[in-house]
Amino acid sequence: MDKQEIYAALTDILQDVFDNPDIVATPDLSASDVPEWDSFNHINIVVASEMRFGIKFKTAEIESLRNVGDFVELIASKRIAA
Repeated sequence: MDKQEIYAALTDILQDVFDNPDIVATPDLSASDVPEWDSFNHINIVVASEMRFGIKFKTAEIESLRNVGDFVELIASKRIAA
């Protein structure tokens, strides 16, 4: 799975979590860009991503993320290691 496919899958996850068909996962997208992106929805995104990509995240990994681009890099590195 390449990074474009990861972005596409994250777009699906974000659209589902926020119930917004217009949201698109881009490298610079962050929680501050989406008013509904609170701690509860953040957890929903992480859990949905773990299920979709078949990986697990450590708390420290999640806390270090600044934007969707960082998340894609993390997902890609974990999929390679799996």
